[in-house]
Amino acid sequence: MRRPNLLLPLLALLLAGCAAAPDDARDDERSGEAGVGTADGKLWQPAPGIDWQWQLSGRLDTAVDVAVYDIDGFDQTAATVAGLHDDGRKVICYLSTGAWEDWRPDAADFPAAVIGKGNGWEGERWLDIRALDVLEPLIAARLDMCREKGFDAVEPDNMDGYKNTTGFPVTAADQLRYNRLVAELAHDRGMSVGLKNDLDQIPELVDDFDFAVNEQCAQYDECADLTPFIEAGKAVFHVEYELPTRAFCADSRRLRLSSLLKKYELGVWREAC
Repeated sequence: MRRPNLLLPLLALLLAGCAAAPDDARDDERSGEAGVGTADGKLWQPAPGIDWQWQLSGRLDTAVDVAVYDIDGFDQTAATVAGLHDDGRKVICYLSTGAWEDWRPDAADFPAAVIGKGNGWEGERWLDIRALDVLEPLIAARLDMCREKGFDAVEPDNMDGYKNTTGFPVTAADQLRYNRLVAELAHDRGMSVGLKNDLDQIPELVDDFDFAVNEQCAQYDECADLTPFIEAGKAVFHVEYELPTRAFCADSRRLRLSSLLKKYELGVWREAC
C-alpha cells in the first residue's frame, strides 16, 4: 500500500524525467541470480543491492535493464512472465493479501463479514486477517495463480493492518500469525515472498521472508529499521515518491538498499539510485 494516501493530489508535483541507468552493480546482482538459486529446488533469495523495476499500471515496458521485475499478478499473463524469464529476469507477483479490492475477478468470493474499512485507496478495504479459515483458501487460490503463471516470488501487500484503522480489533499477534501464513503458503508453492512495509515486526519476521519491499522509509527516517534483512543477505526493494534522489540515494547505497524514485501510480517511469 503506497502511503500516505492523502498526498495523492500532489502527484503532479513529483519530479519527471527519464529512467536513470543503474550504478555499477555487481554481475551477480544484475543477473537476477543473486542469493539462493532454484536449480537445486531452493527458493530464490535476491541479494542486497540488486536492481529492479516496479510497474503496476500502464502498458508493461519489458525493456528496462534490470534483474528483477515486480508486476501485477492479475493483470499480467504467463506469456509476459515467460518473456521476462527469457530475458534473464526474475519476476515478482504483486498481490494484495491484507485488503479487498472491488475490481479483482475474485472480489465476490470474499464474504462481507471479513471486509472492513477503506484503506485510503479507491475500491480497497481492509480484510479481517483474524478470519484465517475464510481467508486462507482465498489467498491460496491467488498464490496458485502466481505459481501457474510462472512467477518466482510474491509481493503481498497491505501486511500491516494492525497499525491501521481496519474496522476490526486486529492485534500485533494477529498480524504475525497472518503474515507467517502468507509466507508459508508462498513457500509451499515454490515461490519466494517479501515482507511489505510492517517495519515494527521485521525482527520477528525476517527469518520467515526472503526479501523486503518498503515505501518511503527515507521520508519517514525508517530505512535503518530494514537492516536485519540486509544483514541476512536479503534484498530490500525500496521506493520513494516525494523525495528527490539526491535526498536519499547516498544513504540507500550505504545501507545497500535497492532504491528507486517512482510516481504514485507506479507506471513505467523510474529513477534509480
